[in-house]
Amino acid sequence: MVRIRLRRIGLKGQPTYRIVAADKESPRDGRFLEILGFYNPRTDPATIHVKEDRVYHWMKNGALPTESAEQVFKSAGILERFERFKQGESVETLMKEAEEAEIKRGATVNTSKS
Repeated sequence: MVRIRLRRIGLKGQPTYRIVAADKESPRDGRFLEILGFYNPRTDPATIHVKEDRVYHWMKNGALPTESAEQVFKSAGILERFERFKQGESVETLMKEAEEAEIKRGATVNTSKS
């Protein structure tokens, strides 16, 4: 089973995280399938960079986010856009909306298409 979770990087006492798709049995900082984004809780407000189209791909194919990843996605608005994606809205429309939300928030959340 694939999980979307946070992978800790950074120095001791200065955590930053990569958002990755990894097998459930892999260790926290071990093997992963794909890097989906980056999360830095130490900035004010927290910096979040996410490849939303890849997150949608993994979740559509059965990957589940962990509790911590789910909180990051909620704060970025990704989960509500994913629900609309499941109901049939196009990815292009949702990505455009995510970019507009990013500009509105002052670039605290960055969603990239690559």
